Amino acid sequence: MEKVMNVMAVVVLAAALFTGSAQAGVPLVNLEGVGGVAFNPLAYPAATFSKDDGQDQVAKPRFGTWYVNLNGSDIDWTTIGVADTFFKRLELSYGYESVNLGPNLLAFNKNLNGLSQNIHKSNIGAKALLLEENSFGTKFLPAVAVGAIYKTTTFDAVKLGDNVDKNGIDAYVVATKLITELPRPVLLSAGALSTKGQVNGILGFNDKQDTVFFGNIDVLPLDNAAIGFEFKQGAKFTTFENANYWNVHAAWFVNKNLSLIAAYTDAGDHHSTSKAGLGSGTVLSAQYEF
Repeated sequence: MEKVMNVMAVVVLAAALFTGSAQAGVPLVNLEGVGGVAFNPLAYPAATFSKDDGQDQVAKPRFGTWYVNLNGSDIDWTTIGVADTFFKRLELSYGYESVNLGPNLLAFNKNLNGLSQNIHKSNIGAKALLLEENSFGTKFLPAVAVGAIYKTTTFDAVKLGDNVDKNGIDAYVVATKLITELPRPVLLSAGALSTKGQVNGILGFNDKQDTVFFGNIDVLPLDNAAIGFEFKQGAKFTTFENANYWNVHAAWFVNKNLSLIAAYTDAGDHHSTSKAGLGSGTVLSAQYEF
C-alpha cells in the first residue's frame, strides 16, 4: 500500500504541472543544501535579484526539504536545507539529513547486514560563481562555478574499517547553460566532483580520493514546469565502491515563491555484493524562496 501511495503522489504532482502560473525555478536547494537539483549542484547561485539590485546586495534565502523513500532497502531519507547568496557571486549553504537505515541494507558488506540505525549528517557548503552565463556579450558561454562542502556524519564508521572517518570535504567544478534558441528552453549542466564520501558521506569518508562526473538535463515544456534527468557517477575506492545514481523528475513552479518536485530515483542495486547500492524509490520535495 505504501508503494502505491507513493506512486500516486508522483502521478498527481506530475498532472499538476499543467496548471497554475509560474515564477520560481532553479536552482533548487538540493539534498545537501546546495543550489542545484536533487543530487548535483548547478553553477547558478541560489539567489533571486531584481534588475535594480546592486552588487552589494544580499539575496533572499531559499529553503528546501526532501523526502526519499527507498522501500526495498528500508531507507527513509529526509533533508532540510537553506542557501543564500552574497554579492551575486558567493553562495553559502547548510543542509541537514536524517537517514533511517532499515535492516535490509547493503548486502555488499556483511558488517551492515541487519543494521538498523538512524544517521544524522550535516553539510556546510560554499560556491563561487567564476563566470556568469553569456559573459562578454556572448550567447553561448555557460555559467561556471567552483564549490566545496564540508560534511560530517554520526554513522559508526568503525563498522566499515579503520580507513573511514566521520567527516570529509567534497570539491567540485560545474558549468550550466540555459539554451533558449530551441522551441522550448533546455537547461544543461555538467561537472566533476572530487570526493572521499561513502554513500555521499552518510557512511563516512574513505582515506582515498576519487573524481567522478555528474550531469543534468531539464526541459521546460511550459513556463511553470520542468521535466528532466539527473546522473551522478559513483566514486570508487580501494575498499569501497559507490553505485551510480540517477533520477527522472518533474517540477511545478507554483508561484514566485513555491516549487514542488516529484521524482523516481535509482541509487543502485541494494542486493549487490560489490557496490553500495541503496535501491530505488520515490522522491518528493518542496522549495520556498522569499
